[in-house]
Amino acid sequence: MKVLVTGVSGFIGRHVAERLVNGAHELVGIVRPGTAPERIAALRDRMELEAVDLGDLDALRQFLSRHRFEVILHIGALRGARPFPREVYQTVNVEATRVLLQHALAQQARFIFCSSVGVFGAIPRSLPADDATPRQPDTFYHFTKIEAERWVLEFVKQGLEAVIVRPSITYGEGDYGFPYTLVRLVDRRMLLLPFREVYIHLTHVAFLVQVFEKLVTHPIKPGAAYIVADKSPVSLWELADFIHQELHGKPYPSMRKLPGFLFDLAAAFFHLLRNEAWRTRFQLISRSWYYSIENTLNDLQVLPVATIPAFKTVTDWYKRLN
Repeated sequence: MKVLVTGVSGFIGRHVAERLVNGAHELVGIVRPGTAPERIAALRDRMELEAVDLGDLDALRQFLSRHRFEVILHIGALRGARPFPREVYQTVNVEATRVLLQHALAQQARFIFCSSVGVFGAIPRSLPADDATPRQPDTFYHFTKIEAERWVLEFVKQGLEAVIVRPSITYGEGDYGFPYTLVRLVDRRMLLLPFREVYIHLTHVAFLVQVFEKLVTHPIKPGAAYIVADKSPVSLWELADFIHQELHGKPYPSMRKLPGFLFDLAAAFFHLLRNEAWRTRFQLISRSWYYSIENTLNDLQVLPVATIPAFKTVTDWYKRLN
């Protein structure tokens, strides 16, 4: 089976490729031009890699014209809070997805699209969020994911065999995003939390890889959308305690708490400044965000992990780095 994986140089794409390359698949990966060699060193001799800028639609079409794929895993994207114009986000996250969808339909390939729980906004309007939860384009990145999902469903109506995967914030060794930052703040005792209880819902990258592998190798329901997250939400305070216990052998200091309205004011302030990154950061540590994974478990028969103790993969990696 010939499989295309976009975004192989990214955290999720790299882990998915490393799993699939061990199976009986002929893998081709798209990497961003100029990608540091060490980011793809483990894959270079095990699969075909081509440097293609998803923002260059002509180059993408030329690449696709040279191949015939049975499965396309579209994971590559510009993530949120990057210093790029909206036009670039639109081209990479929406227009490139359309080009890949057109190719998949013409070649009768299966299309697996990596979206995000961000389609429900940083903080969903209903909890636990599920497919019935209103879409919320609170950042332009989230807007592009909503638009890309809409195009996937349009192509399903035309006969394309396609599904949508919506991971929550993903954690694991090698990712320097929100989970790593959380560990660093806890280590330095700089994480301030609200008095109110906050529940968050993360995704171990190994579980996400399990979902992608199942969608490649088993029959799918065209048009289905699967939220991917750990077994259940976790209290942010309990997670901070766990991290501090792993790093320092004792719970996180309890005096690191503030009234919740201060976090709300900070988020509102950065919203007025149109600073999406800082607004989202304050929201993620001061308000609950979690999801229903019921249909994912029922349809795919996959086994999620519990965030505690699975988050130990991040703290162990952090300790090796420091």
